[in-house]
Amino acid sequence: MEQKHPLPPFTEETAKQKVQMAEDAWNAKNPEKVSMAYSPDTEWRNRNKFINGRAEVVAFLKDKWKTEQSYKLKKELWAFTENKIAVRFEYEYHNEAGQWFRAYGNENWEFDANGLMQKRFASINDLEITESERKL
Repeated sequence: MEQKHPLPPFTEETAKQKVQMAEDAWNAKNPEKVSMAYSPDTEWRNRNKFINGRAEVVAFLKDKWKTEQSYKLKKELWAFTENKIAVRFEYEYHNEAGQWFRAYGNENWEFDANGLMQKRFASINDLEITESERKL
């Protein structure tokens, strides 16, 4: 049986570990590796997209990092319970035309007993910025 440590129930320390692991994985921009943190039947809502299963996660992330160039992400633990974690995040990227953006918002995560994320619900806002306004 696949497991992704740390496992629930989470403590503040293990919730922070999970958040840092997610930040590191997304910043490495390897869709196949990132997808392995999610359950095979994971369910996502990402802006106006609904994603189901690891294969759709991989396809989504490949497209994301193709269009969101120079992507850099920072996540912060907001709250946690036994098998749920909420994070605040921001990331910066530029599009093909060179316009920079800062995206920010919240994510709610729910994990199965094996530490794989079953559900990920993201609310995200984008703000056009100049390159000199970048923070990350």
